[in-house]
Amino acid sequence: MATLSRASRITLPLLVAAMLAASPVHLPAQTPPAAGPQEARVVGLFTDPSGLHPAIVLQGKRDKRSFAMGIGAAEATGIAFPLENRVPPRPLTHDLFLTLFGRLKVTVTKVIVTDLRDNIYYATVFLDANGREIQLDSRPSDAIALAIRAKAPVLVEDRVFDKSEVLPAPEAPRI
Repeated sequence: MATLSRASRITLPLLVAAMLAASPVHLPAQTPPAAGPQEARVVGLFTDPSGLHPAIVLQGKRDKRSFAMGIGAAEATGIAFPLENRVPPRPLTHDLFLTLFGRLKVTVTKVIVTDLRDNIYYATVFLDANGREIQLDSRPSDAIALAIRAKAPVLVEDRVFDKSEVLPAPEAPRI
């Protein structure tokens, strides 16, 4: 086995360091954008200029894309109350469901807006029932109303952002 002299033991690391410093810089490859659903925040509820057609606006937290989804007036009310920290005089349907879930020891863990097909949005509500995951098909407005009340995350699949239309005009009145 060959041994290096003291001078070689000092010179060799310096030579390697100099070669590395002189070599072209290789930047790490850019990481591809994250795939799959991203958490979204409810920006607000709006109506069209006629005031007859409410919509909920969601914005992705990862890439800041937004879209508006038309919902019914009753669904808008069901979402508006918890968004504004208001309590209705009597429980709304979503309040009733959460009370029922609580009594059954079931929790809403998340909701995902999964798709947009033929101008119809789809969503799934994820529940935890004693460690067992249950998935329920849902209208997105109902899923979002439950998630807001349960303080569970609302997620949106990237394909929904890709397929959705632009936000309503800024002059649209807020609900």
